[in-house]
Amino acid sequence: MIEIAVCDDEEIIREQIRQLVKRNVPDCHIELYAAGEELLAEERTFDLVFLDIQMEGLNGMETARALRAKCRETLFIFITGFTEYVFEAFDVSAFHYLIKPLEEEKLKEVLDRALAEIKRRKVQEKKQLLIHTRSRSVNLEQGDILYLESRGKKVEIHTLQETIEVYASISKLGEELGSGFYRCHRGYLVNMAYIAEYRTDLIRLSNGEEVYLAKEKYQPFVKAYMRYLQDGGTTHG
Repeated sequence: MIEIAVCDDEEIIREQIRQLVKRNVPDCHIELYAAGEELLAEERTFDLVFLDIQMEGLNGMETARALRAKCRETLFIFITGFTEYVFEAFDVSAFHYLIKPLEEEKLKEVLDRALAEIKRRKVQEKKQLLIHTRSRSVNLEQGDILYLESRGKKVEIHTLQETIEVYASISKLGEELGSGFYRCHRGYLVNMAYIAEYRTDLIRLSNGEEVYLAKEKYQPFVKAYMRYLQDGGTTHG
């Protein structure tokens, strides 16, 4: 079941979104919140969160950052009457940005895209990469891989749980991984789902680790990452 939250201090907006969601996804579970603090008090995680940006107390951006720390997979659709926050929304990997008053046709279009992305991610997380080491064979879920690091004839696969060393080509493994991974340096292949921030020479991941970003790769990387965010993570690195 898809878990959806709506957080907006305007009851009419909360109800408008709830009705539209229920018409299009009748079997989803949806919760409504009037403040960011209420949403953050929930122990459950959500697949999709509609977030008003301007609220008393915690605003939408602050709420999104706190939620992102709890769950990297949550999709955020920001709702606001102002356009100046659009670039700040990229800092928390926002899926989309809707301007009030909400147009139902546009809202439905964005909802449909978000639902397709949620389903794609659930499938992607279950996709596995079979690797062989000297002592064992391992099926890794692609969604658990943070980045790959080339070390001569070996590749270190850094996952959420452990680091696995294999005799392999980083280029070959990159072909197998496909969508969502970007070759940011000759020695590194990064899972874009875990990118927290980047500079001209490095990428910082959500777990605090850093990987090199080659100077000549910077501009192509920025374009690829922006496409990745705008398309919901469907582009190839």
